[in-house]
Amino acid sequence: MHDIIVIGGGIAGISVAARLAPQAKVLLLEAEESLAYHASGRSAALYESNYGLASTVALSKASANYFHEANGGYLTPRGLMILGQPDEYQAFLSDTKTLGLEQISITEAQALVPILNPDTVSHASYHTSAWDIDTDRMVQDFARNIRAEGGRIVLRSPVIALERSSKGWIVSTPNAHFEAALVVNAAGAWVDNLAKLAGLSPLGFTPLRRSMARIPAPGGHDVATWPMFFGVGEQWYAKPDAGALIVSPAEEDAMPPMDAWADDMVLAEGLARYEAMVTEPVSRLEANWAGLRTFSPDRHLTIGFHGEDPSFFWFAGQGGYGFQTAPAASQLAADLILGRASDIDAATRAALNPRRFLP
Repeated sequence: MHDIIVIGGGIAGISVAARLAPQAKVLLLEAEESLAYHASGRSAALYESNYGLASTVALSKASANYFHEANGGYLTPRGLMILGQPDEYQAFLSDTKTLGLEQISITEAQALVPILNPDTVSHASYHTSAWDIDTDRMVQDFARNIRAEGGRIVLRSPVIALERSSKGWIVSTPNAHFEAALVVNAAGAWVDNLAKLAGLSPLGFTPLRRSMARIPAPGGHDVATWPMFFGVGEQWYAKPDAGALIVSPAEEDAMPPMDAWADDMVLAEGLARYEAMVTEPVSRLEANWAGLRTFSPDRHLTIGFHGEDPSFFWFAGQGGYGFQTAPAASQLAADLILGRASDIDAATRAALNPRRFLP
């Protein structure tokens, strides 16, 4: 018998299980053969605290100390730049203001990213307050914390049944049955499916595919110090990665929960939008992949007890913000579960509460 079963081994499930393990007997179940296999393993891995809705920004900012200080810190400098064409000026100004960037000249932008095409790039803005996240070390540190506190992590254990018991829930996998007083639903794209297994109302989460391609360093440049750079309205983005460049069309195509893969046509369209802003064409791909970013109907994260059952807790809808919100979001979830006061303000907590979806 466990106190709490956390279902889902992405950054959401791992982080909340680590927060709960010092105070409760915790079991983490993951369907795949490794942690962070789906969306968490396919993240752009950027910490940019101004990115997202107000509630997301609040969680990201509340996570800053953890990212900079915990376990020696998880961040390395990257920087962020937005690029616009002549007919995108108003949208460019809006994005620049939202993300807190400063306008720079095209010459300054080319000094940061030498392949920018001055014939098509007419507006640029930039700031240094964006960092790469060491996501793998973060996942492994949370997992280590779970085990150090006596918690269990069981892989290759998809949940096939959730049944009520006199003590709470019986959670069944193909190989075993587990019992706990509380279930935490951190199953990523599968969160609504899990609620249905429990006989509870789903909340209407939508998994949205985002594709990525890895291309060789353009023109043989050393891209290590380049910032991440976006098109206006996040129509595409590019980010250095291990000596190469990741380029994404930044699409949001609704998909069923699945092990997603890139759509060739969508990827080609995104690469064309990127190529229009640079002087170096894409000659080949080194790899491509896709992940599912799962959002609630209002795109706020969802953190709290199910309105129909206080023994079922939602930790869902991270969208593309799972890593950058994880430290504060997991602390909030643990505080709510354990009945402790939270440092997160009341307005943000209300925006995240699943009860907002009650009729």
